[in-house]
Amino acid sequence: MTPLRWRDPRVVPLVLGPAVGLLAIAEVGLDDAFAAHRAAVLVPGLLLGAGIVLAARLPLAGALIAAACFPLGLLVGAPDIGGAGLIGLIGVTAWSGWRLPPRRSGIALAAAMAAGVVTSLLAGQSVWEAIFQPAILLPGWALGLQSRINGERAAELTRLAAALDAERERNAHAAVASERTRIAREVHDAVAHSVSVMTLQLGGLRRMLDDPEHREIVHNLERLGRQSVEEMRGLVGILRERAAGTPAPEPSLGRAADLVGEVRAAGLPVELEVAGERSGVPRLLDASAYRVLQEALTNVLRHSGPVPTRVRIAYAPGQVSLSVVNDPGTAPAEEPGRGGHGLVGMRERVSLFRGSLRAGPEPDGGFAVRATFPLTGVAA
Repeated sequence: MTPLRWRDPRVVPLVLGPAVGLLAIAEVGLDDAFAAHRAAVLVPGLLLGAGIVLAARLPLAGALIAAACFPLGLLVGAPDIGGAGLIGLIGVTAWSGWRLPPRRSGIALAAAMAAGVVTSLLAGQSVWEAIFQPAILLPGWALGLQSRINGERAAELTRLAAALDAERERNAHAAVASERTRIAREVHDAVAHSVSVMTLQLGGLRRMLDDPEHREIVHNLERLGRQSVEEMRGLVGILRERAAGTPAPEPSLGRAADLVGEVRAAGLPVELEVAGERSGVPRLLDASAYRVLQEALTNVLRHSGPVPTRVRIAYAPGQVSLSVVNDPGTAPAEEPGRGGHGLVGMRERVSLFRGSLRAGPEPDGGFAVRATFPLTGVAA
């Protein structure tokens, strides 16, 4: 049994049992008809209290023991059931009606009623007493049964309310997903064309350059532009037909070295450190972590310029963490309020997996982005 608290229903028989035993003792001392049969009344009365206490754990067994106390009392010389016994029998019958299914609680009721009839007949009481004592048990049993029915209805209503809440949440998520899909499609339509035109212009510029180093830089930018368009098409591929050609590689931390190589070719000196084994990382989390790393490196180029940057990816039991730390920037500082939405997007990606993101200046004047993604509770 779990630890009991005052609001636990099992407290009822645990309190009623000793109370009935005390009432039996008081009845012997205060009623002259029972005082002459002290032992014959106390023994079944105390046994009745013990049966009620047992009913807290075993309702049917406790009710049967309580019902058997009254014929037992007559056999040892008790004159009658007594008021304390009748109170205890009503209480244990009501308790069994609440705790047991109707068929099993009906057994407890039938046993208690039979005990009342047998006790009345053996005691030589009138027919009315033989009817009254078992009949008075019916309201107690009906009250317990009705409480059980009300409790089952309340539990069913709680389950239905939880199901409705879950359905409402699913509908809300579906609406959010639909809206994000629509925005992704619109962003693709608006940006893909511009990036494609820029890529074509970079290709024309590359053919006009004579310096091999400059041609290589422009060539890398051209390749990044084409890859960005392909990745954007991949994000909305379920809504638009993917362009013919080789599909863009799926974003993943497994491609971190390729990403670092691309930004290094663009002029950013980057060092990459990977700790731990990349295994068991859910696909969606893997893609989001890659996008956070990509955005952090892009921000270094945009806001700090080609400064030494250190990237660290750590795979540990239960989490994936990454950090991008760069030295003090050489690019001109942006005007207040002119920053982009990179940090907002990173925070949103991390929060989807209940992770944490810290981004801010370092004591030496540089800037650091540190993200942690927990692996627990994330679907693969």
